[in-house]
Amino acid sequence: MTDIPRTMPAVAYRKSLPIEDPEALVDLELPVPRPGPRDLLVRVEAVAVNPVDYKVRKNADPGGESRVLGWDASGVVVAVGDEVTLFSEGDEVYYAGDLNRPGADSRYHAVDERLVARKPASLSFTEAAALPLTALTAWEGLFERLGLHTGALEQTGALLITAAAGGVGSVTAQLARALTSLTVIGTASRPETEEFARRMGVQHVVDHHKPLVPQLAEVAPGGLDYVFSTIGTDVNMAAFAEAMKPFGRMVAIDDFDSLPVGVLKPKSISFHWEFMFTRSMFRTADQAVQHHILTQVARLVDAGVLTTTATRDLGPVTAANLREAHRIQESGTAIGKTTLTGFGE
Repeated sequence: MTDIPRTMPAVAYRKSLPIEDPEALVDLELPVPRPGPRDLLVRVEAVAVNPVDYKVRKNADPGGESRVLGWDASGVVVAVGDEVTLFSEGDEVYYAGDLNRPGADSRYHAVDERLVARKPASLSFTEAAALPLTALTAWEGLFERLGLHTGALEQTGALLITAAAGGVGSVTAQLARALTSLTVIGTASRPETEEFARRMGVQHVVDHHKPLVPQLAEVAPGGLDYVFSTIGTDVNMAAFAEAMKPFGRMVAIDDFDSLPVGVLKPKSISFHWEFMFTRSMFRTADQAVQHHILTQVARLVDAGVLTTTATRDLGPVTAANLREAHRIQESGTAIGKTTLTGFGE
């Protein structure tokens, strides 16, 4: 490690508090982490905020210890572990990281190289930071859980994406339009979210505040082949079951107390979970798949096939700015991704 300070600015929380509380997230100085054998030490240049950030803050009280959140980042590699083979100092990278390790809301961050890729050359650090978590979720959901094939343009049918203007929904729509021949349907309920969803690749928009089945019958009269549910899965399960074809497939990423999956049985519809932290959380043998996914996403971005979903940057990574970012996420009104850039040094 060369020319790296011993301490760094970071934002953390010490107790689960409402986001309106000034102590919900606080500025502090922490020791700069030392990279493990497979780790990169990254000088973080930008971060993005996801629902997982506020869910962890609200539900995992650290009991007075300082816990750093943040699972979307881009930056520059400044040091590497002894066993690193994929990267060198000076590489510009982007990644979503590991839920079981400290997050990236800090100037320096240690992350396993197998979860990292070189950032798209055509994007700024801010634009790149918006993509990793949602791109991994969308890619794994579409091509691993739903069993679609990248580039199989003969594969037709209808795909419904809920909250298509959200972080995951907007990347899922782009990937589905670019890499399959599916008819892409998305839910949105406001003019601004409908416009953004269409810009991201959605061909037909239905209003999730109105009954879904009659709307879906109009745009997909033959029925849905696939559902990518990002929100409201439990509430919408009966509607999904009615609108889907026999032997359809659906994937969900949201949280709920119970799920009436029995309604899927008559049509033999399969249900799948997608949680992009599974590989890193359980140290699976194929963790490097995420390196390869993000590498493919970067190539698609640089080829002009995909675009960033960054829509709003709140300025430097500070407690005040991150509290606002969490507030936006908790409000359920976010369009695309909210980012923060630099540390105000």
